[in-house]
This record gives sequence, C-alpha cells and structure tokens, in this order.
Amino acid sequence: MLDYNKPEYLPSSEELPCSDDTPVDNELQNLIPNLLKAILALIWQDRWDWFFGVDMGIYDRTG
Repeated sequence: MLDYNKPEYLPSSEELPCSDDTPVDNELQNLIPNLLKAILALIWQDRWDWFFGVDMGIYDRTG
C-alpha cells in the first residue's frame, strides 16, 4: 500500500514557477491547442463543466 504523508500546506501561486523560459519549439505547438480550444468553446458554448489546459506543470516536493 502507498504510504502518503499529506503536506502541511499547498504552495501559493507565487511559490510555483510560471515558466521555464524555454521558447515554444514551433508555431504549430501553440496554434493547434488554441484551435482545439476555439472549436470546443464553440461546440460547448452552453456548457460550463469542462476545462482545457495546455503545458501544465506537475510540481513535486521531495525530501
């Protein structure tokens, strides 16, 4: 069984990095998710129960 120790607090937005200062590899890497988001927003314009995220980081605290 997994032994998980819940952290005392979650980091604030100021404590988390917002960028690694690495440029996008190519134009399509930015264009395609924006196009998909626009299509979904059009199709699901009456819905508010969806989320679309791109280039989201996973933060890990070790030690």
